[in-house]
Amino acid sequence: MQATILDLRRRMPEVLRALGRQERVTILYRGKERATLVPSGATPAKKGKRSACAHPAFGMWADRDDLVNVAAHVRALRRGRMNAL
Repeated sequence: MQATILDLRRRMPEVLRALGRQERVTILYRGKERATLVPSGATPAKKGKRSACAHPAFGMWADRDDLVNVAAHVRALRRGRMNAL
């Protein structure tokens, strides 16, 4: 389905019904395609839960010595910068 900005304002129930039928809605602005609304259930859900530990970025700073005490590190970041002037 294609909808203009005016259609979004005046005929939103029709747009929502199209999304309910799992249709993609292309948004047009002055006759040119600007965006595509995709129904939330259109992408297949991944089966099974993945652990955060399985993500490649997990533990990437584990070997840094300056982050042993996280509270002190954050305090140092938030410290006043009066000496920097």
